[in-house]
Formats: sequence, C-alpha cells, structure tokens
Amino acid sequence: MPPEDRDSLIATAHALADAARAATLPHFRDSALSVDSKGQGDFDPVTEADRGAEAAMRAVLAERRPEDGILGEELGQCDGQSGLTWVLDPIDGTRGFLAGTPTWGVLVAVSDANGPVYGIIDQPYIGERFCGGLGEAHLDGPHGRRALRSRAARPLDEAILFTTFPEVGTADEERAFRRLSGKARLTRYGMDCYAYALVALGQVDLVVEAGLHPYDIHAPIAVIEAAGGLVTDWQGRPVHGGGQVIAAANAQVHAAALALLAG
Repeated sequence: MPPEDRDSLIATAHALADAARAATLPHFRDSALSVDSKGQGDFDPVTEADRGAEAAMRAVLAERRPEDGILGEELGQCDGQSGLTWVLDPIDGTRGFLAGTPTWGVLVAVSDANGPVYGIIDQPYIGERFCGGLGEAHLDGPHGRRALRSRAARPLDEAILFTTFPEVGTADEERAFRRLSGKARLTRYGMDCYAYALVALGQVDLVVEAGLHPYDIHAPIAVIEAAGGLVTDWQGRPVHGGGQVIAAANAQVHAAALALLAG
C-alpha cells in the first residue's frame, strides 16, 4: 500500500474515533439518557449516544472518504466503489454504558475483501486507544504510548479467560464454554470489547464468545493480530462474518482452547 494511502486510512480511523468520543461522552453516566430496545423479547438497548456517534462517524467519512463503503451497527450498510469498507460499532457494550462501567468502547475498522486492514478499540472515558494494523500495534492512553504485544504461551491452567455473558450463546455453546472455563485458572465476565483490548495488551489469554456480528469483531481482529495474537471461529477458520469467536494471545493457547470447545 502506498504510504499516502496508509496515512489516509490511519488518519481517518482516528478522526472517526475522535468524532465518536465527542458524541458519546456527554451522555455517559447521564441519568437523563433515554433508552430504547431493538429486541422484541430480550433487552437489546440502543441510545441516542449510539445513534449520534455513528451519525458523526458517517459524516466524517462522507467528507474524507466518500468512495468507501460503510457497515455500521445502528444505521446499516452502504456500498462503496473503492473495495474498502468501514466497519463501525459506535458503542460496543451499550449495557455497560448504561450501567456506568468504563468497559464499553468505540470500534472502528477498515476492511477489504480479505478482512480487517486497520482497527481501533477506543475507550473514551478512560482515554485509552488501542490501535493495530498497517504496521502499527500500540496503546495511547493517560500514561503515554506503549507497544501492544499479546502474552507468550503458558499452560491453559494458568490462563485468564473472558466472555461478556455467563450464558454463552446456545445451550450447546454454553456447555462447550464451560468445558474450557473449567480448565482455565480464572474466568471473568462482562467486559465487552475491552476484553479483546486486554488480549492485545498481554493481560488476558483468551476471549470466547458466540453470536457476534461483523461490527463486533473487525476492529478486535485487526488490533489483536497486529499484537501477535489470533482470532478465529471455534473451528479455527476466519471469523470476519461474526458468529462463534475465539481470540487468543498465541497459537498454543488457541489450539488448547479449540480442542476443548470441540469436545
């Protein structure tokens, strides 16, 4: 990729994350925030912060890269002509946002036909931005910049495992997760996209989830792979389309986890 194209993509990704920060932070921990549910049965929350942040990001793209496609959680998909698509989740972890926990995040990725090229996991309240792809793998935060590097291999019984909900997908998927959780040293819940950022940072060995959408996982794929980890489905295949996801710090813990998930 020519340097000017690389620079344009990186600068645009940061402009999108900046726009989403500005749109989300005024609503965080605001008792007056109104909430709707997208689901017919289960509570699937969406707020004016979600919609406003995605609208703000789309306005940036309309100005800077109108030839690219967009896939966003709240406002759908529009095709482009460049072969690149921006995959946006304005607030990944809306439940956490509503609860006031600083573990939600803004997900920004630019992808081609082969998958994510560059991604950002941004936590606006903490001020941490995890970036990966196009030769970058770093965290910018309150303590400055540091390189991202996923954890080296260690036995599964020493591993830290995360998932968002204790109930992972279907009953069969939950049983598979319990087999894996029973072998890990520590299992934690409820971190949304921040758990994937911790894999890239070298704090966490595994994140295992099911029922994800492309906008949930494109940015984590880019960031984790740039940091030396890997992200696949539960059969070890590419997972750009979402579904069952395993994010691993290294190939050894990935293989051990896959064997248990398969039964």
